[in-house]
Order: sequence, then C-alpha cells, then structure tokens
Amino acid sequence: MNEMKVTFKSPDEILEFVNTVSKYEFDMDMRRGRAVVDAKSILGIMNLGLNNVIELKMYADDCAELQEKIAKYAA
Repeated sequence: MNEMKVTFKSPDEILEFVNTVSKYEFDMDMRRGRAVVDAKSILGIMNLGLNNVIELKMYADDCAELQEKIAKYAA
C-alpha cells in the first residue's frame, strides 16, 4: 500500500484525475477527516471539496507509474 496527499483547485482537475486513476486495476481510496470515498468516483471526490488536502491510499505494491502521472496534484 502506498499513500500520497493530493489537492484539487477545480472540478476539471478532479475529472482529469479520475480519468487517469480509472485506468489502473487496483483499488484506491481518498480520505479527508472521517469521510472516505473511492478514488475513481468523481462525485465522491467532489464531496471532499476543492482546495483541501486529501489523503490518497493506493492498495498495490507498484504505484510508481501512477504517482508520476498524478504528481501535479500533490499537496
């Protein structure tokens, strides 16, 4: 399992992020406070809000390629 902190500044960034992570088979969750949502859910992530630091958990051993692709969202 790997973890990363991300933040989104616009709904377009969330859409881009979901399109990117949806290409990967392994499960991912996002958490802010007590709220946990599927990282492949646009509405779930929008519910966590913009301009907030969100914890991303990737349930796979090798996530390096994905982490490179989503590095622009790193908080």
